[in-house]
Amino acid sequence: MRHLARLADYCSITNMHTKNLAIVWAPNLLRSKQIESACFSGTAAFMEVRIQSVVVEFILNHVDVLFSSKLSSVIRDGAGLCP
Repeated sequence: MRHLARLADYCSITNMHTKNLAIVWAPNLLRSKQIESACFSGTAAFMEVRIQSVVVEFILNHVDVLFSSKLSSVIRDGAGLCP
């Protein structure tokens, strides 16, 4: 994810900003067996991929916070959890 976020830093050259990267990478990063099944119609599959791309775009826009060592230690230590 950090690599993709770094690629977005060069969007002025490549035109691959976070939204474009998310559209391209979301189906691979958040693969869904439901989409691959025969019961999903074209419209439903499109909506599912759209949701996936929004999630990946959010992650790319917040990669420094989501993957910071400080956040990892808070999660690991269970800080802020109710007893």
